[in-house]
Amino acid sequence: MTDLTEQRETGSQADPAIEVSVVVPILNEEAYIGPCIESILKQDFPRERMEVLFVDGDSEDKTTAIIAQYQEKYPFIHCLRNPGRTVQLALNIGIRAAVGEYIVRLDAHSEYADDYISQSIATLKKTGADNVGGPMIACGKNAVQKVVAAAYHSPFALGGGKFHIADYEGYVDTVFLGAYKRQTILDLGLYDEDFPRSEDDEFNMRLHAHGGKVYMTPSIKSRYYPRDSYRKVFKQYYEYGVWKVAVIKKHKKPARLSHLVPISFVLFIALFGLLSLFFSPARWVFGGVMGLYLLLDIYFSFSNKRVKGFVNKLRLMWVHFILHISYGLGFLQGIFQFAGKTFQPV
Repeated sequence: MTDLTEQRETGSQADPAIEVSVVVPILNEEAYIGPCIESILKQDFPRERMEVLFVDGDSEDKTTAIIAQYQEKYPFIHCLRNPGRTVQLALNIGIRAAVGEYIVRLDAHSEYADDYISQSIATLKKTGADNVGGPMIACGKNAVQKVVAAAYHSPFALGGGKFHIADYEGYVDTVFLGAYKRQTILDLGLYDEDFPRSEDDEFNMRLHAHGGKVYMTPSIKSRYYPRDSYRKVFKQYYEYGVWKVAVIKKHKKPARLSHLVPISFVLFIALFGLLSLFFSPARWVFGGVMGLYLLLDIYFSFSNKRVKGFVNKLRLMWVHFILHISYGLGFLQGIFQFAGKTFQPV
């Protein structure tokens, strides 16, 4: 494993021969790392003007062995160690070691259009934005993953954020992954290492607070493969809920309605579910609200054109419920977990 962090100093001068440093946090990506690398190798951006930095959190599968096979043939591919294992630490390790003027952040769970990197750099130069990216187009390889991918494009599941809209172009709050000048993030102090989740949201909020702009365009194309089991989806969105509270608390901004709906749903189930055991009016309220939720779930699941077949429609109903409950429980946990914590000022 190449330890570039020992060879390069943080804040060192950019290498004029290398314009772009691609940074990819990884951890146990055996099933995805090969297709990810292949899509990087197909990029139309000149290889002699870029480097690829995989930052590995001590993977326990064959991830690094697969990367090593590619390194033998492609010397611009490097693998750095991330003993802290979390995404934001991996990003900072990669950015510190990078020598390109631009950073293009990639994800091992994704595959990229052949012009992904060149479109990212062109959009940065054309718009003057500080961070650019494309829509998150979720796809699946097995039955559960395909249903989870469909949920990513359902307004009932995730609230219909702009970066889930395939053809949206314009200035946004945040983007999927992102590309920016290395100096931009160095000036902002890199990713906040207190945030193992929601690091993108926190970074983009800090960027906006300093007058920066974030731009999304459908010309930056990729395919994202979400978690492929119900348990993994629950864990992921539980953690998102926890750390969304931390982002809101650090930036002293009120939560949007979409952030509060899941926790309200969880509190309603807990309170009225208990009260309905003892009081008839509570049973009517509980039954009415849960009945309405079920009808909405049925409507959005069975009208979703991204899933086919009755069984998969039922799976989508279950994924909707998992997303709402896990995020709501995580948000509730975050309220207690960060109640007395003070975050570093923006």
